[in-house]
Amino acid sequence: MEIERKFTVKTLPANLENYCSHLIEQAYLNTDPVIRIRRQDDEYYLTYKGKGLLAREEYNLPLNGPSYCHLLQKADGNIITKRRYLIPIRNPAFDENAALSDAEKSAPLTIELDIFDAPFAPLMIAEVEFSTQEAAMAFLPPDWLAEDVTYDPQYHNSNLSRRPV
Repeated sequence: MEIERKFTVKTLPANLENYCSHLIEQAYLNTDPVIRIRRQDDEYYLTYKGKGLLAREEYNLPLNGPSYCHLLQKADGNIITKRRYLIPIRNPAFDENAALSDAEKSAPLTIELDIFDAPFAPLMIAEVEFSTQEAAMAFLPPDWLAEDVTYDPQYHNSNLSRRPV
């Protein structure tokens, strides 16, 4: 189960180049249900995602390079390329009224900051994954994140793949 919130980005964090990052290329074989192929650096995956915005099923299967290239020719729509930065949140903030366990409050979180290449540049989306829906809903994003777009399907990569460019 994938449980994540998505945000637009107000400003980039300082020293972005100091964070671990990955070059990602992905394409969609189907968008309902979502069947995606992805190259992340030198690794390849086939992913199935169920319905949902905050929480949904997700299954990743490994691929090899030749299989990825073969499937890429069958993809529909736009191929998405982006740089993903992994930004740890050392002391995540949560709504003080939320009924979260100490483990949920102290679990380390990572902001996955995606900076898209053309034709979607200058789009930047940040995602944060959680272990429970309660933790996701209680999360207070850092100031450099802007609007919560978790429930706006236009920010799903599968929908970007179908957007006219």
